[in-house]
Amino acid sequence: MELNICHLYPDILNLYGDRGNIITMNRRLEDRGIRVNIEECSIGQPLDIDRHDIFFIGGGQDFEQEVLLRDLAAGKGRDIRSAVEDEKVFLAICGGYQMLGQYYKTWDGSQLDFIGAINIHTIGAKERMIGNYMFRTTPESSGSVVVGFENHSGKTYLGEDVAPLGMVLKGYGNNGEDQTEGARYKNVFATYSHGSLLPKNPVLCDFILQTALIRKYDSAEPLAPLDDALENNAHCYMEQRLQKG
Repeated sequence: MELNICHLYPDILNLYGDRGNIITMNRRLEDRGIRVNIEECSIGQPLDIDRHDIFFIGGGQDFEQEVLLRDLAAGKGRDIRSAVEDEKVFLAICGGYQMLGQYYKTWDGSQLDFIGAINIHTIGAKERMIGNYMFRTTPESSGSVVVGFENHSGKTYLGEDVAPLGMVLKGYGNNGEDQTEGARYKNVFATYSHGSLLPKNPVLCDFILQTALIRKYDSAEPLAPLDDALENNAHCYMEQRLQKG
């Protein structure tokens, strides 16, 4: 078995070590004897959606998002929408999460229209939502507790056909109002969680990888267990800190 991973805009969207998610997926697959091919795709480069099984989009600030709009409008936006509807697996973090949505309206009224791959929109606020946080994913997304770091001023709201990735236990999540965090649509996993997300959340990582394997091979054996002592220690340390408040 093998999986092909596409890292979208790695030179532009890589806040707070988001590239660590690519490293983690690669390592957890290779440790199980599953071949991994990782390719990068940035501005001006063609995107082959048929070749790839997993697409990763990291986080960026408002400026970086504006820089990408022309490239997305030139064809990548259409390609990404097609890949989402074809149930390819996406992991999108913060700014990458927002870009998959309909639009971002800044607090002073300016609007950035994004690609509309998922039915969400984001409204900017003057105050940032920042800090370590945790949430529990829905049963459809592993049902695990996730710890991470959020730093965003945008408040994201989900459309009727989009489910939350999870519900906030500590922190702000999508908007600090409805206790939702992230989005799940088809095989899109979107979240505000930097940190990076996957190294200290191995249960969610394996769930995403298993989702990609099942989509590609119709059925797949459960992933063999790994020695996750270090990962679990990092996870538990932060979970305990957050629980103590």
